[in-house]
Formats: sequence, structure tokens, C-alpha cells
Amino acid sequence: MSALNRAVATADRTQQRWPWLAFPVAVWKKFGDDQAGNLAALIAYYGFVATFPLLLVFVTVLNITLKNNPTLQHDLLNSALAQYPVVGDQIKNNLHAPNTSGLPLVIAIVLLLLGARGVASAIQNALCQLWGIPRADRPGFPWSFLYSMALVFAVGGGLVATTFLSGLAGGIGHVLNGTAAQIGTIAVSLVLNVGVFWLAFRLATIRRIRWRDLRIGAAIAAVVWQVLQLVSGYVVSHQLSHASSLYGTFGVVLGLLAWLYLQAEVTLYAAEVDVVLVRRLWPRSIKSDKGDRAGSDEKDERADTTT
Repeated sequence: MSALNRAVATADRTQQRWPWLAFPVAVWKKFGDDQAGNLAALIAYYGFVATFPLLLVFVTVLNITLKNNPTLQHDLLNSALAQYPVVGDQIKNNLHAPNTSGLPLVIAIVLLLLGARGVASAIQNALCQLWGIPRADRPGFPWSFLYSMALVFAVGGGLVATTFLSGLAGGIGHVLNGTAAQIGTIAVSLVLNVGVFWLAFRLATIRRIRWRDLRIGAAIAAVVWQVLQLVSGYVVSHQLSHASSLYGTFGVVLGLLAWLYLQAEVTLYAAEVDVVLVRRLWPRSIKSDKGDRAGSDEKDERADTTT
């Protein structure tokens, strides 16, 4: 046991001497300190609540506006479902638009608004906790509601656009042909993603954090999301390729929740990069927080006074 302790101590001293090792360790430790995994689970839960009403309303709108253009309707639906690898086909096969004047559509819209509001609130709470913004400094009603709605429209509109562009880049419906066109589409989608995450991080931190302090995390989140969109089938199918066939609808639920949690988790990791970088919360010990927690608290206090 003592030999193991000595080995861990040696590895700990080594990583603290090298910034390229100490920085990711500090991000990982900060993620654990903030219990960001639980925050990501909450975001995924509200995202799951909002997903099916959103798709139901989306399909209904497509049926109304593109009734005479089934090809474009099919392409747009596929592009929207492209962000749900493996389970996307199952959702499509079991998703049907209700009567446009019926009660199911009204219920779907109400659930969509509630779910979207929950997602925005969960994201706001997560980013504020990561940056250590006290609850007393967060706006109350009605400003909190306005920030949430602004976050919903900014993120929702941006992700609809970038998802569609990612779908085009993947050749959905053979809309785009040629490597150059696909590369151009991916580049435009990536730029839009950076802007979306940058704005989302700013709104989620209720404008208490400077724009320049959020740019690195926004860029990282955008790149990771772009990669997930392009290789999503491989990422998820490794674990859930037979889920829907073995478990039916329950498999679709598992797959969707897993995918939403993965997206939320990588986004919060990207946000933690900004926090650690701006407040210089590295190096950190991998063994115990007793020695570095006080120093980190002092750095937090100094950063708060200069922000």
C-alpha cells in the first residue's frame, strides 16, 4: 500500500510541474468540486422533457408549411433528427403529427415551453455555479425569466441552423455534393456554433462574466459539438446500437438520455476550462484538496474582485 502511495505521490508531483498536464487535471478537479455531473444530468433531464414536444411541433409545422414539397420536408426532418444518433430513426418511425387544431398540439406547445424554460434555468444554474456567482447576485423575476427566454431563443435558433448545416455536410437528402461544398458547410456551421455558445455562456452567466473570459470555452464547446454531430453515429452506436431492438421504446429513451447527457457534460467541461484559465486554478493535487483548496479559494476571491 505504501508503494502505491509513493507512486501516486510521484505522479502527482510530476503533473504539477508540467502545465500541459496540470491544467487538464485542474479542470477535472474543478468539475468534481462543482458536482457538474449532477448539473449535466439536470440539463439532460429537462432537455429530454422538451425534445418530444419540440419534434411534435416541428413535424406539424413542416406538414403545414411544406405540404406541397415532401422532399424538402423529408430533408429538414432528417437534419433535425441527425443530432440523435441511433435513436433518431426510431423517433422518426414513431413520430406522427397530430391534428393541427387538436388538443395534442396545444399540449405539445405548453410542454415545449415548460421544458425549454427548464433547460434554460438548468443551464443558467450550472454556469453560475461553475463561476461561483452567488444566488443573491442573480436576477429575480421577471429578469430571470427574460434571461431564460433569451437563452432559449439564442441557443434554439442557433442549434437549428447549425444542425441543418451539419446535416447538409453529411449529405442528407443529397442536397450538397462535392468535398469542397461539404468542407465549406462544416466551416460555416463551426463559426455559427462558436457564436451560439459564446452568446449562450454570456447569457447563462447573466452578463456577470466578461466576453473575453468566455471565448476559449465557447470555441472548445463548438468544436466538440461539431465533432459529435459528424461522428455521432459511431460515438453512440458503440454502446447503444442494439438498445432499441432489445428494449424497444425503453431503448430509445435510454439512448436519447445518454446522448443529451453527453452533450451537456462536454459543454460544462468546456465552461470549466474558462473558469480554470481565467482564475488560474492550477496546479491542483490529484490526491487531496486540503493543500490546494485554500489557495483556490483565494484565487476565486481575487478573481471576483477584478471581474
